[in-house]
Amino acid sequence: MKIAVLGATGQTGQYLVNQALQQGHTVTAIVRNPGKLAVHHDNLKVVEGDIFSEDSLKSHFKGQDVIMSCLGFPTSFFSGVTGYTLSMRAMVSAMRQTRVNRIITMTSWYTEPNSGTQSPYLIRFLLLPMIRSVLTNMFEMEQFLQKSDDINWTVVRPPGLKNLPASAQEFMTHEGYFVPDSNGSSVARGDVARFMLSLLNSNAWVQSAVAVTTKL
Repeated sequence: MKIAVLGATGQTGQYLVNQALQQGHTVTAIVRNPGKLAVHHDNLKVVEGDIFSEDSLKSHFKGQDVIMSCLGFPTSFFSGVTGYTLSMRAMVSAMRQTRVNRIITMTSWYTEPNSGTQSPYLIRFLLLPMIRSVLTNMFEMEQFLQKSDDINWTVVRPPGLKNLPASAQEFMTHEGYFVPDSNGSSVARGDVARFMLSLLNSNAWVQSAVAVTTKL
């Protein structure tokens, strides 16, 4: 397939690009700084683009089969995070103009404000308040996609991320804001990339969001 990847220089994005190339896909990595992507491959094209500009994205989306986003934005204590919604609006506009219909993106467990009430004590009272500005904007992006009826979107929600390559472990999934009874508070970034790429051959989670982790 022809895949346009946003967030390709990020830690999860690099796993996604490498795995996609290993699987024989053709990848266009849309990055702010092409020098930051250290991968070289015949099927990889690295282009400079503005993730917040539909005009900038449009030229790179043309002819693609699917858009995959591993974009992440830092938490902010002083102002709200807006990167997830602003970039997704630009992506969806560019997709409509170039007739690309499929997008796979990632957020996190516990994006919905009340979904963390069953989480372990430290996560609920320490971690979630610290990253709430990020989770709130992720949730707003999810709601934006839910209203985009003409787009075949999938949101992948992993828990905490470990900077590790893909394992061969089985996935646990749940159509909700976390995976119940999973004991998994973190997952390898390589496994998140592996799960996102597995969706290319499946309609299992089209127009829905799925919480995912690996079996321990």
